[in-house]
Amino acid sequence: VQLQASGGGLVQAGGSLRLSCAASGRTFSNYRVGWFRQAPGKDREIVAGITTSGRRTYYTDSVEGRFTISGNTAKNMVYLQMNSLKPEDTAIYYCAAVRYLGGSYSWTSGGMDYWGKGTLVTVSS
Repeated sequence: VQLQASGGGLVQAGGSLRLSCAASGRTFSNYRVGWFRQAPGKDREIVAGITTSGRRTYYTDSVEGRFTISGNTAKNMVYLQMNSLKPEDTAIYYCAAVRYLGGSYSWTSGGMDYWGKGTLVTVSS
């Protein structure tokens, strides 16, 4: 699976952006797909995740209620709608995926098999 993230940019605090993750090479069903981010000097962290089959979602506390992850398996796409952006959301955002056929899991970067190149999100105050 090849992943391509897009949609980053410069936005003022309080604004919105929608990130897109396009998958190619294999159908995007039965995967867990996560959006991770890495700010300068910080570790990469999970932002939001979704199971493409059951549409179960996960959000880290700092984005709960502001970000929404969604998927369209017919188009092999996963989106991250980001509203009420804050300067602390500034980071490079990556989409990542791992095959998922059921069972327990956790959203850690080490547990993802496929990564796209990042897209930069900059939120100005």
